[in-house]
Amino acid sequence: MKLGLGLYRHMLTADNFRFAKQAGATHIVAHWVDYFSQGPRIPETDSETCWGVSDNRGKLWTYEELAELKRAVNAEGLELAAIENFDPSHWYDILLDGPRKQQQLEDIKTIIRNMGRAGIPVMGYNFSIAGVWGHVEGPYARGGAPSVGFLGPDGPEERPIPNGQVWNMIYDPEAAPGTVGTVTTEQLWGRLADFLKAVVPVAEEAGVRLAAHPDDPPMPSIRGTARLVNQPRLYQKLLDIVPSHYNALEFCQGTIAEMSEGDLYEAIDQYSAQGKIAYAHMRNVRGKVPKYHEVFIDEGDVDIARCLRIYKKNGYDGVIIADHTPQMNCAAPWHAGMAFAMGYIKGVMRMVEAE
Repeated sequence: MKLGLGLYRHMLTADNFRFAKQAGATHIVAHWVDYFSQGPRIPETDSETCWGVSDNRGKLWTYEELAELKRAVNAEGLELAAIENFDPSHWYDILLDGPRKQQQLEDIKTIIRNMGRAGIPVMGYNFSIAGVWGHVEGPYARGGAPSVGFLGPDGPEERPIPNGQVWNMIYDPEAAPGTVGTVTTEQLWGRLADFLKAVVPVAEEAGVRLAAHPDDPPMPSIRGTARLVNQPRLYQKLLDIVPSHYNALEFCQGTIAEMSEGDLYEAIDQYSAQGKIAYAHMRNVRGKVPKYHEVFIDEGDVDIARCLRIYKKNGYDGVIIADHTPQMNCAAPWHAGMAFAMGYIKGVMRMVEAE
C-alpha cells in the first residue's frame, strides 16, 4: 500500500510536493479543476453558493500541460497517481443528456488519450449533477477543530439547480433563466451507461483506469436530481455495466461509511478482492446520512486498522490518500491537519504490513 496526498489545482506547487514527500507520501492525486481556489478547506454550499465558475468550454486538457504536471511531480521524487474530477465545462451535456453530448464524449476520449500519452494512470470522476453539495462547517472534531458536517433536513434548503450549473460549478455564466429540472434514477443510470460504453474502450487503449467516486453526500437525491452510488452495493452495478480492469473505483471509504445501508468493512473486502479499487480515500466520520460529521482520523466510527488489514489481506497495493481532514489551530491549519492524518495512516499502515 502506498501513501498519497491529494492537492487542489492552486496547491500543485513544488513546496506542497515537498510537504507531501516530507510527510511520507510517495504519490500525488491532482485536482485539475480550479475549485477551492480561496483555500484548501471545503466551503459551505447552499442553493445560492457553489464552488465558482469553470467556463472552459472547448479548452481541453492538453498533452503538454498534463506532461508538465507529471514532470513537476516527478522532479520532487513523487509519482502522479491520478487526476481527480473532470471539468464540468467538458462534460455537462453528458451528465444532462444535452445536445452537445456526443461531442463531449469525443472530448473526454481526447482527454483520456492525452493522459495515457503523458503516463498518468488513473482518471477519477464523480458522475453527479448536484455534486458535493450541502456540507456545512462547524467545530465537529476533537478540541473544537473546524470540520465538515451534513445536516440533512436541518441543512441548506434544496432548491432546483439553475441552468448553466452542474457538479456544484457554473460552466455557463450567461445561461438562460430556469433550472435543470428533475432527473430520475433511471435516467441517470442510463446516462452513466452511455458514458462507460463510449469511454471505457478508449481508456483500455490508453492505459488509463476510470475510477468512479461514490455520491457524497450519499443521499437518494439532491436538489431534485438522483444519485447513483449512494449505497455500497450500487458500486457493483456500476462495475457490471462494462466489465473491464479500466472500469474501476475511486473508493472513498468515508462516503461509504456515511451510507445508510451496508457495511464498510464488507465493501472494502468485496471491491478490493476484485482488484477494482484504483485508489482509495481515507477519512473518519461520526454518524450516517441524513446527519454526519467528519472528524480526526483516529476518533470516528471507522476502525482504520481494520480497514487496512482488509486491504492487505486482498493484496491491495495501490495508493491511499488522506481525504478531508479537520483544520488545526496554528499558522497552517490545513497542512497541520493533513500531516496528522497522513502520519497516522502511515503508522497504522506500517504496523499492519509488519503483522
